[in-house]
Amino acid sequence: MNYNYRHLYYFWVVAKAGSMSKAAERLGMAIQTISTQVHELEKSLGYLLFKPAGRGIALTESGFAALKVADEIFSLGEKLPELVRDAAKAPKSKIAVGVSDGLPKLVTKQLLEPILKHKDVLLIAHEGEFDDLLAQLALHKLDIVLADRPAPNNKNLNVYSEQLTKSPMAWYIPKILIKDNKKVFPECLNHLPILLPTTHSTVRALLDQWFTKNNVVPNVVGEFEDSALLKTFAASGLGVFPAGRLIQKDLKDTYEIELLGSCDDIYEYFYAIRSEKKIHHPLVEAIIKR
Repeated sequence: MNYNYRHLYYFWVVAKAGSMSKAAERLGMAIQTISTQVHELEKSLGYLLFKPAGRGIALTESGFAALKVADEIFSLGEKLPELVRDAAKAPKSKIAVGVSDGLPKLVTKQLLEPILKHKDVLLIAHEGEFDDLLAQLALHKLDIVLADRPAPNNKNLNVYSEQLTKSPMAWYIPKILIKDNKKVFPECLNHLPILLPTTHSTVRALLDQWFTKNNVVPNVVGEFEDSALLKTFAASGLGVFPAGRLIQKDLKDTYEIELLGSCDDIYEYFYAIRSEKKIHHPLVEAIIKR
């Protein structure tokens, strides 16, 4: 198609004005010029947008469809001066980050620290299902997605993954349960109440295999999709739980939770997923190069 937005704009003004003459008057142009521009649009689209109606014109069905799209386009255009003015008053670099709901919150905070050090940054964080976030990323509604798994191989998504870091797993215990622990690790896990992530987390299957390998029959008293909720219940004394060594200091400082033992043969992996485009948000680059 060889039409441009000027053709569409003239059509839009004619449709709103109700006639070629009123549109020409509103635009300060000759009727013939307006008519020519509208005909160029019709020729490019292959459909008539107006039809005779008495002494005037009316929209065809195709015209109504085109008007609906034009309304959306030029209504947004009318907001442009206001948006530019507001941006100039409070210049901030905005970054929209998708956070997979399987990603531990304390890890998310660490992964985003490089951009939080920048001044005048507006961080917009969206937590959601992994597949939903990838769809939003592919539509350029997000600048980056943080997850505990890479994106699947799907050419239709046009996204790619980069591993940011990995962390060996360990087991942690709240202070209130330390006095009840009479066994050495990992045997003690047969006797202590255990909290686990749901199968939503990629590490859950690895933990189940680890139990079998180490002859542990866990007494699972809770499974949590939200990692922050799991740690909150753990801190209250509900049970011991697995988490990455990456957040060991945060667990101690924030929740007064101590290290119980390591399972260094299991790792959590953390990925940044971004769209395949030539120009990337500078704050996205800061996360990648952390």
